[in-house]
Amino acid sequence: MRVPLAREGLPFVAVCAVLVAAALLWARDGGWGVRSLAPAGFAVLALFVAWFFRDPERRIPGGADVVVAPADGKVMSVEAVDGEDFMAGTATRVTIFLSIFNVHVQRAPMGGRVRHYSYRAGRYLAAWRPEASSANERASLGIETEAGPVLVRQIAGLVARRIVTYPREGDSVGAGDRIGLIRFGSRVDLFVPPDWAVAVQPGDVVRGGETIVARVAGTAPAGGHES
Repeated sequence: MRVPLAREGLPFVAVCAVLVAAALLWARDGGWGVRSLAPAGFAVLALFVAWFFRDPERRIPGGADVVVAPADGKVMSVEAVDGEDFMAGTATRVTIFLSIFNVHVQRAPMGGRVRHYSYRAGRYLAAWRPEASSANERASLGIETEAGPVLVRQIAGLVARRIVTYPREGDSVGAGDRIGLIRFGSRVDLFVPPDWAVAVQPGDVVRGGETIVARVAGTAPAGGHES
């Protein structure tokens, strides 16, 4: 059975477990008393770290025409943008903000082959600021699907200082597959072709790999908005 914890979190949990054990020995040697607060504090820290790196299974929607959320969080904006090379210059960008309380594992929005990967060092502005998309540390993953290109951009935030991306150019991914992780608060931008129907709006809460955020052009269901 798969452990519901991102592999990047295992070293942190292990360190916390060692600290708890050391604090227990130290407290016992001193007759407990006030020292007993130390192991309790480290135990709380260990639980928080394990909870932060949680990696639950998700029910991936079926259908080659749907685009699922690449991350958990709240939709900050949906807007047309220019200048994205992998997207042939023009795209619709869906920005998702991840608070420290969200699951921080990212997932592929659609199945396809990775045709683009880039990483750029940068600043650590607050993730909700518009300029964070181009100024902050970020990694971009472009996926060529049967319906067209999609791009996922992992963006470090004010607290996040480490971006991990699993696939590289040439790798195949399925819709909802785990593609990476950002530690401790961040932002994820999803870029889709401008004629695809976006099914979310600012303020919506989405779940990575599970919430349908867009549909391929010409396949949107009647009724429009869907979350």
